[in-house]
Amino acid sequence: MQAFLDLLNNVTPGLLQGTVITLQIAAVSLLLGMAIGLPVGVGRVYGPVWLQRVLGAYVTLFQGTPLLIQLFVVYYGLPDLGLTFGRMEAAFLTLGLNSGAYQAEYLRGALQSVSEGQMTAARAIGMSKWQAIRSIILPQALRLVLPAWSNEVIAMLKNTAVVFVIAVPDLMTQAKNLSSRYFAPIPIYMTVAVFYIILVGAVYLILRQVERRVQIPGLTGDAESAA
Repeated sequence: MQAFLDLLNNVTPGLLQGTVITLQIAAVSLLLGMAIGLPVGVGRVYGPVWLQRVLGAYVTLFQGTPLLIQLFVVYYGLPDLGLTFGRMEAAFLTLGLNSGAYQAEYLRGALQSVSEGQMTAARAIGMSKWQAIRSIILPQALRLVLPAWSNEVIAMLKNTAVVFVIAVPDLMTQAKNLSSRYFAPIPIYMTVAVFYIILVGAVYLILRQVERRVQIPGLTGDAESAA
């Protein structure tokens, strides 16, 4: 037991540094995914047919291929086309594009769960289609999408582990390096698992509180199932 405590004392600073990087990657990637997913989700529902097909192809591409392959293409493949990214930039871009596809589908389901009668009523009082979307439909959809979007936040925290393959110094990379240094992979990786459980649990509790605060009384919708 004392040996484990000594090991924990030695590896914790490095794991905490990795945790900071993991949270940074998750936050930036989620924000990028949101910036992509919002217009894509709206376009998938209200855009012209040709745009819906183009956006649908983007969603299919990033939902239908492994995240690891996407990361390899961005980090190792794009330099052949003259586009070179650093490790962190490649991680942000890959995870952001991947998250954008999922966030777009969550939002699409939320938009479709808002009653069509609200669009009809908005048009009847003289609002344009895009005015109705911006002022009436979208604010409701953003609240309805929160439970499904919460799953994306939790998934992103875990998906960041894939960036260890390009040596981004996140939590998993720190665990790999420390395991090699101290020759104790099982205790270290079990400790890392506890770190992830704590992170996911904390995020879950925060998002549940946010969800309760923004919930619209009497408004129902199943955004997640519609996606």
